[in-house]
Amino acid sequence: MSEITEENEKQALESEVVEEQAEEQNQNEELDAGSSEVSEIESLREELTKAKNDYLYLRADFDNYRKKMIEERSSWKKYGSEGVLRQIIAVLDNFDLALMTEVNPENLQSFHEGVKMIRAEMGSSLETAGVKEIEVMGKAFDPQIHEALGAEESSEVEDGHVLRVFKRGYKLHDRILRPAQVIIAKTPSSEDNEA
Repeated sequence: MSEITEENEKQALESEVVEEQAEEQNQNEELDAGSSEVSEIESLREELTKAKNDYLYLRADFDNYRKKMIEERSSWKKYGSEGVLRQIIAVLDNFDLALMTEVNPENLQSFHEGVKMIRAEMGSSLETAGVKEIEVMGKAFDPQIHEALGAEESSEVEDGHVLRVFKRGYKLHDRILRPAQVIIAKTPSSEDNEA
């Protein structure tokens, strides 16, 4: 009986050793799986931290860009017309010189020519800024670009067309700055034709 007992004990010990080895292997596998999960979690944490830092840098760059654009826009509002204003000041200087001139019958013609030159200089300065005169003489009346001050009979200009201009009209690129103030031609009445 002792042989059977010894053999049973031996088998029990072997089976216990096998179970312990299997359990130890399972624990090792669980540890390996756990450590790979831990390393994966650490890797994901590092990626998240890097992504957060990248986001913060990008946001700071964008905020700096936005501030710079606001400053530039403000500067353009303040100083954008500087070039045109310099030209207008030069025209004012020429007007001042003309006003200092004593006008008499001998220099009246040259004074008149000088004023015409100053007017041309002012027109050139405005054109540089994108301001152009609206051509209206002889054109059909258009309420978008004309302001009718009245109508006069005329046989020389077609009915409904501009006969005279009181104030010139101007536009800035496509936008009307001021409509031209005009007198519109109308067909003479038949009473005038009969007389």
